[in-house]
Amino acid sequence: MEQIILVTGGAGFIGFNLVKKLNDLGCNGILITDDLTDGAKCKNLAKLDFKDYLDYRELFGQWKKLKNYVKVIFHQGACSDTTVMNGRYMMEINYEYSKDLLLRANRGDIPFIYASSAAVYGNGTTGFAEKRECESPLNPYAFSKFQFDRFVQWVLSNGNNTEKIIGLRYFNVYGPGEAHKGKMASVAYHLYKQMKRGETLKLFEGSDSFLRDFIYVDDVVSVIIHMWQNKVPSGIYNCGTGKAESFTDVAEAVRAGYPQTGIEYIPFPEELKGKYQKFTQADLKKLRETAGYSDYFKSVKEGVSEYIKVLDALEYAQGI
Repeated sequence: MEQIILVTGGAGFIGFNLVKKLNDLGCNGILITDDLTDGAKCKNLAKLDFKDYLDYRELFGQWKKLKNYVKVIFHQGACSDTTVMNGRYMMEINYEYSKDLLLRANRGDIPFIYASSAAVYGNGTTGFAEKRECESPLNPYAFSKFQFDRFVQWVLSNGNNTEKIIGLRYFNVYGPGEAHKGKMASVAYHLYKQMKRGETLKLFEGSDSFLRDFIYVDDVVSVIIHMWQNKVPSGIYNCGTGKAESFTDVAEAVRAGYPQTGIEYIPFPEELKGKYQKFTQADLKKLRETAGYSDYFKSVKEGVSEYIKVLDALEYAQGI
């Protein structure tokens, strides 16, 4: 058997874009694992070139046959719904499964690059650097990512055989391939859909002062590829633009070509109070200086403009 690239969550948002980029680089010896209970993700898979697909629950049962052929693991699979309050379920999917996969990679000396999240920083009152004092998760999703990051740090501090273990703390990612995420799709996607329905763009009251680090998915994939192809020290790195912009900025970028579309501010939901990040901004010092990543990140205006063109083309192709 030829060597393979394992991408967990390969039918999902970031996983799909990663496999698409790997295809562009000439890689098609790819094994994708995911959960297709939500069949909408099949639309993403149909656009990709890969060797095989396997339900994520079957991976460990097949591991003995696969382990000697896996040359890198891109672990992008997770439950990413921040509104899920079932902590037991979240820890089983995002923590226990990830631990098992990491330990298998560690034993086989397989590079392991995985998705963490800026959600570990909570309300960000102590900053957004990759330091323990900055971490304060607000919900089960954030805690599951935080706890796995801590496990990774324990593995690294106690010696390991793996060439590379790298976690990327994604900030607010948006771009093509996220339609299946439903309510968890980016604000840019939801605003676009409202606009195409002829509605006003609805934002929470205060959105002009709610600032997030919005990063276009192509830029995220570029960071992942950099981590794989270069000699980067094992560890956890932020993956954002380093610049916070407001939700109003996103709305303005969405309606840039449709100036007749208005913006409507709606009451902030009671259930989100105390669980909502009102400011995020990646500290990029470690990414720039330690990982050596020097590429430019698109602004909201640039990234959303590119995204709108993709969405318009999809709507035209589907005859919507």
